Amino acid sequence: MMNVQGKQITLLQFILLIHGVQIGVGVLTLPRELAEKAGTDGWIGIILGWFIATGTSLLIIQIMKKHPNGTILDVLTYYFGKWVGKVGGVILAVYFGLLGLYSFITEAMFIQAWVLPRASITLLVILLAIPSYLLVRNNIQILARYSVFVFFMTIWIIFFYMFSLKNAQFLNLLPLLKEGWYPVIKTVKITIITYVGFDIAFFLYPYLQKKEFASLGIVIANTITMFAYLLITLVAFVVFSPDEIAKFNEPTITILKVIELTFIERLEIVLFALYIFVMSTKVLPLMFVSVFSTSWVFGKEEHTKPLFWLLVCSVIYVFLLPPSVHISLIWRKELETLSFLFTYAFPVCLGGYILIRGLFKRRSLK
Repeated sequence: MMNVQGKQITLLQFILLIHGVQIGVGVLTLPRELAEKAGTDGWIGIILGWFIATGTSLLIIQIMKKHPNGTILDVLTYYFGKWVGKVGGVILAVYFGLLGLYSFITEAMFIQAWVLPRASITLLVILLAIPSYLLVRNNIQILARYSVFVFFMTIWIIFFYMFSLKNAQFLNLLPLLKEGWYPVIKTVKITIITYVGFDIAFFLYPYLQKKEFASLGIVIANTITMFAYLLITLVAFVVFSPDEIAKFNEPTITILKVIELTFIERLEIVLFALYIFVMSTKVLPLMFVSVFSTSWVFGKEEHTKPLFWLLVCSVIYVFLLPPSVHISLIWRKELETLSFLFTYAFPVCLGGYILIRGLFKRRSLK
């Protein structure tokens, strides 16, 4: 049983923690990726992805309801034994560590590309590592409060996209399903990956104050993410032509260039600087889960040392192997495969095992 005294989080914090992990650098390129697969019908894939992500999310909550005072690491130990639990802890620590490291370095790369082009990527990672350490070294309650603060501090940014609609061509969206369902179905592979992050519910559940609302909370989190993706994608589709949108690597940022304000010359740079906080709400919980799992494997409650070494490794990595677009794409492709396995396949397999085990157990008692 975990000691969650003084570390519990509210339903709102639970929702925005999950939503924060789902929203990251992926939203900057999502409209282009969907347009390349299915043209302006790609937005339909966001809704289809929501159904799959929500179904898997609810399965995770059902699994955790059977063990409300433990994380997924305790669940694995209960069903498969101590050593399987330890191995699972190592695997999950590595997975979330790699996911957090990729998001962390990608965040630095975007800052270099859009805000500080002359800055060294190593220097940017070091500067980002300092506040990251100060936040993640605390318990999950602090990260939850930070996610809520960032959400309400930056939510107004999304309304700026409405100003770009003065040049919109809504006919770009018609006719629906121009090439049938097949191209739309192909986009589901992209959209379900953009919802990755709800699997941290495996670790958040024991900290939730009102666990009876966990299912509602995770559905709301996925829905907020869906509406954010839909709004940005639809705006991009009506502002850019179907052929034009594929020419921009980050159309989500490029859209803001059409907005003109008398007192700001480069609005997209200012808003992207604020969006850095949004990206951090993805990176920090991933780091926390990784170092939490590491500490759990060694039977420690303190996770500052694993966190310190994780950040040191990230600095050493970018110093010895400076990241590039090509390397980033390789990382992304491999992590997408891992994310599919751990976020979607793993809960389904675990849920199926628990169900079958329960059926055999009930039969043996008869």
